[in-house]
Amino acid sequence: MQNVRVRFAPSPTGYVHVGSLRTALYNFLFARHHKGKIILRIEDTDQSRYVEGAVDNLLDSMKWCGLEFDEGPQQGGEFGPYYQSQRLDIYNKEINKLIEADKAYPCFCSQERLDKIREEQANANLPIKYDGHFRNISPDESLKRMKSEAYVIRLKIPAPGETKVHDIIRGEVVFQNNLLDDQVLIKSDGFPTYHFANVVDDHYMQISHVIRGEEWLPSTPKHILLYEAFSWKLPEFAHLPLLLNADRSKLSKRQGDVAVEDYRRKGILPEALVNFVALLGWHPDDDQEVFSYNGLIEKFTLERVNKAGAIFDMDKLYWFNGGYIRNLSQEDYLKKGLKWLVNESLDTGSDEKNNNILAAVRNSLNTFSDIKEKVQLFYADKIEEYSEEASSWIRLDDSKSVFKAMIIEIDKYSELSLEEFKAIMKDVQKNTGVKGKELWMPVRAAITGTTEGPELPTVISVLGKEKIRQFVLQAIER
Repeated sequence: MQNVRVRFAPSPTGYVHVGSLRTALYNFLFARHHKGKIILRIEDTDQSRYVEGAVDNLLDSMKWCGLEFDEGPQQGGEFGPYYQSQRLDIYNKEINKLIEADKAYPCFCSQERLDKIREEQANANLPIKYDGHFRNISPDESLKRMKSEAYVIRLKIPAPGETKVHDIIRGEVVFQNNLLDDQVLIKSDGFPTYHFANVVDDHYMQISHVIRGEEWLPSTPKHILLYEAFSWKLPEFAHLPLLLNADRSKLSKRQGDVAVEDYRRKGILPEALVNFVALLGWHPDDDQEVFSYNGLIEKFTLERVNKAGAIFDMDKLYWFNGGYIRNLSQEDYLKKGLKWLVNESLDTGSDEKNNNILAAVRNSLNTFSDIKEKVQLFYADKIEEYSEEASSWIRLDDSKSVFKAMIIEIDKYSELSLEEFKAIMKDVQKNTGVKGKELWMPVRAAITGTTEGPELPTVISVLGKEKIRQFVLQAIER
């Protein structure tokens, strides 16, 4: 495949939706797989929806996820500018061509008239579309009225007939032209609509493949008709499946976190998020699930993208992330973990103690934001809550005698190292006759409040004598 050029073209309207991340990722993987180029274009012609800081947030999120663009607002390139609001002269030149060729026309309808048409069509169960009222007025009358009246520019949709979309993922999709609207190309404020600017820019930027969400599939025949009106070569199209909640409703912020920055704040690693998102609608030709960036680039093809919507399983994302946390190098894990300790005001001031605390909880983390909850044991003055299983071990008949024997042995030492703790437990076993799980599980339950979690030797090394003594006394009272 030669000269692959794809684009990611978001509008700066707020946060970066995880669906937008997937669109950007699939474009990136497709471009890299075919040794092509990926372009970032900011579609900001709808000034009413522009959100200050949205572009910076977008660029930061893409960088955090490891997605690099070959052309765009930061890198520049020979097909710029890469903000649509800076390309108005191009749109004006192209719309004039369509008007002169009688393929577009000015429409002077008021909003009140358009609303009335829609209401009448709805009451009659007819397709909601513009009725072509100004479609055939003379050029002289149009020019005269354009000097004094507000207007939009509409495309003349050819009818009858049909428009076929050849989609890489969905095959051939056919649309009837008589159901299509004479779409607005230039709004009354002089700015182009999304559809017009999108087609013009894709042509000027030599986009070979348009890869976007399936919500844009119904707009594609309008885009194709624009290409045909200009006699331009069509790109290839691929429309990605929707992202869905577990109940198969469309993934939206109303039902939970959907923004890249939300997952970042939760302590999701970018590599884990990218790996997880890559599998939302695409699957390799084997059962592999864990991929590096290079592994995704090597295996990704649009032909293996599903048509059906993809369920966004939050539990699976956490599972992915937990695996990535455990696969970090020790140095990288401690570096990232320390940032979370500092952010949560849990820095002990001792590198050794910080490292021991982080090492103790590593295997129980699914996200770095779990650290706050998982490390509470090391900062608490008492066990706030025992798990049900821990309580059952503490209440065993032999447990109280084990705890009392522990206090006697602990008081023989001024400090409590791991080696000394082992010696204490050996003497407790000798003096009580309790051994195995009946010895160690009640002790773990007393010291940690649970029967799972951090390795006991690490807990001992961090807590020290006084806290261990205090927690054992608390278990005796319980």
